[in-house]
Amino acid sequence: MSNGTDEIVGTYPYRSRFPSGKWWELFSNATEHIDLLGYTLYFLPLEHPGLIDLLRKKCESGCVVRAAIADPESPHVAYRDSEEKQPITLVVRINSTLQHFAPLADCENFQFRYQDIPLYNSVFRFDDQMLVTPHLFATPGSAAPLMHLHRRGDEGLFSRFMDHFESVWTTTKADH
Repeated sequence: MSNGTDEIVGTYPYRSRFPSGKWWELFSNATEHIDLLGYTLYFLPLEHPGLIDLLRKKCESGCVVRAAIADPESPHVAYRDSEEKQPITLVVRINSTLQHFAPLADCENFQFRYQDIPLYNSVFRFDDQMLVTPHLFATPGSAAPLMHLHRRGDEGLFSRFMDHFESVWTTTKADH
């Protein structure tokens, strides 16, 4: 059984400081599950131009890819936008994500959904590894901290954040 802290691979004061090559390595090495939960996921295809092609190949080889972003019509999105005060709004970032992920719509093992909850954590799961961004008030995701976790047991931090993902996933819908 994990004590929780043994699952922490590393922590970063800013998500943007997690090495880009490590993101790519996590995506590339996943074989069974990739789960993505965030308000926009906007940065992923922008920072990794080959990501959509890689995800298609993953789906074709049997990997299940689930992605959930915020419903652009959600009052939670409007509130978070007013809080962050970023020049590129969440709705613009969500629409960009929709365009980037559109080529995956016909993939058998790809599921894309909308969530309508307040922003708690962004969760990025790659089989038994996970990146978690705990969001901070008025702070864009790139400037929020990041934890890199590796599952060591059934009751550690990894499982707690996986339960969070699953709880949110049950509230999602395929279209808004």
